[in-house]
Amino acid sequence: MNKNNTWFASWFDSPHYHILYKHRDYKEAEFFLKNLTDFLRPKKSDKILDLACGSGRHSIFLNSLGFDVTGVDLSPNSIETANKSKNDRLKFDVHDMREVYQEEGFDFVFNMFTSFGYFDSNEENIKMIQSIEKTLKPEGVFVLDFFNADRVKRELVKQEIKEIDGVQFELTRELVDGKIIKHIEFTEQNEQFSFREEVQAIDLEEFQQLFSQSGLKIIATFGDYFLNEFSHQNSERLILIAKKING
Repeated sequence: MNKNNTWFASWFDSPHYHILYKHRDYKEAEFFLKNLTDFLRPKKSDKILDLACGSGRHSIFLNSLGFDVTGVDLSPNSIETANKSKNDRLKFDVHDMREVYQEEGFDFVFNMFTSFGYFDSNEENIKMIQSIEKTLKPEGVFVLDFFNADRVKRELVKQEIKEIDGVQFELTRELVDGKIIKHIEFTEQNEQFSFREEVQAIDLEEFQQLFSQSGLKIIATFGDYFLNEFSHQNSERLILIAKKING
């Protein structure tokens, strides 16, 4: 797959992506990260990689808690925005998450807010997980924050209209070949735009199979940002904590 010829390379680097998602709940994200760091208890000297960091909202908050954070993303525009907040313990870089960023360079790797399952094959999913394993130091920890595929498929909102900053976004969702596909259409200055998002609807058992093909072992599973127990039926999220298996 050519990374420059994919739906995510074009959509995530579009200014309209940031308009559509500008109302994301920052307080909810900060609440989750505080609970997560309380559970994981990273040291201030530990290095954290925020994989697919977008414009850096998770990275910035983690850094505000005192941690050394690097955020990476495929979108140059997102990284340009994130770099406005950089400091000596917070930096950002353009990077394809399927590749190893820095071998054994980080104690923790975070992949937040459903930033997985963008690809066309399980081979690429496995490649990404194996790259994360190589990026982690011995006994390092990977955190994956994904949607609960069972619930999303059952409660899929097929059509929706959102008006944000004078732009009317028409959203259509469908389940096709195991993927949640969101079609995004809007008109601005008499020009029509059309983008899409494709995310594999990967459930817990499928993630377990993917992780079994890497050097990472799932050690905890949660179902929401309160870190409550995961339920296939009711949980909003699927949060996996995995540890690097040494030797």
